[in-house]
Amino acid sequence: MKKTGLLLFLIFLASILVFSQDYKGKGRVVGHVFDEEGNPLEGVTVKLFSMRAQSGFEVMSDASGKWIASWIRGGAWNIDFEKAGYMPRKISIQVSEYAQNPAIEMKLEKAEGLVVSEELKAALNEGNRLFQEEKYEEAIEAFGKILEGHPEVYLINKNIGNSYFQMERYEEAEEHYRKVLEKVPDNSDVMLLVGNCYANRNENEKALEWYKKINFDEIKDPIVLYNIGTNFYNLSSYEEALRYYERAVEIQEDFLDGLYQLGLAHLTLEHYEDSLRVFEKYLKHDTDPDSGRASQVKNFIEFLKKNIEDTKES
Repeated sequence: MKKTGLLLFLIFLASILVFSQDYKGKGRVVGHVFDEEGNPLEGVTVKLFSMRAQSGFEVMSDASGKWIASWIRGGAWNIDFEKAGYMPRKISIQVSEYAQNPAIEMKLEKAEGLVVSEELKAALNEGNRLFQEEKYEEAIEAFGKILEGHPEVYLINKNIGNSYFQMERYEEAEEHYRKVLEKVPDNSDVMLLVGNCYANRNENEKALEWYKKINFDEIKDPIVLYNIGTNFYNLSSYEEALRYYERAVEIQEDFLDGLYQLGLAHLTLEHYEDSLRVFEKYLKHDTDPDSGRASQVKNFIEFLKKNIEDTKES
């Protein structure tokens, strides 16, 4: 197979690789939840969702506000914090299976003027359940009823927007994302979602405008950087994607998804030596013996070494 053909084949293979749906692994994450005065909060529901496995579970904080998630796989995780009477919070983290993960400290703000009844909590859980079951129309109706009774819980608009997005009704999704931005205009996660709406409508220039609104220097979350970089990559803005991927792995050097995409971006741009360096670094951190992506990276490395050697000889 010619070198160019091999390269295209490897990149195509990268796009169709499928990972295990099991979230279990060898990682462990510990955290504490406090109120605004620094007092521990007991009974906070901590929902953990593995982006790679597309599954998760939940735990509760104890009397000291402590919660523990054990035996979980590495990679990107979304974590939601919920407690009646407090505004919910959502974060994204990177979990390492073979190194100690930093402790997570979270403060929840009281939902002023809002008494979260069991009925309201049940409505929110019902909306989330319907969303997970891909019953998006019904989820929108459930979330909408919450907003009707409690318009101050504006973050529910994001849930509604996500439901419309899954239905590929991007204009309606954008409308609800913008309602969140009316309250918190610097919310980078929601700005990213608005950009995604334009990208999925093939309005690439508008999508890039939104991605560029997010202040690069202020983004400290490697997953947010990774997501923005991937959107640039998907829009063939590879140089811009490199910037975000490089910053993501600078913040977290064992960020496997970030290293992989950074190596792939260099490879796409034919920065072969840079790509080789990144992929070799990737293998130092991906020590899972069953990792299909590690096997793929080894194929990339073999291709790159041969290409670099041939170039030096010519």
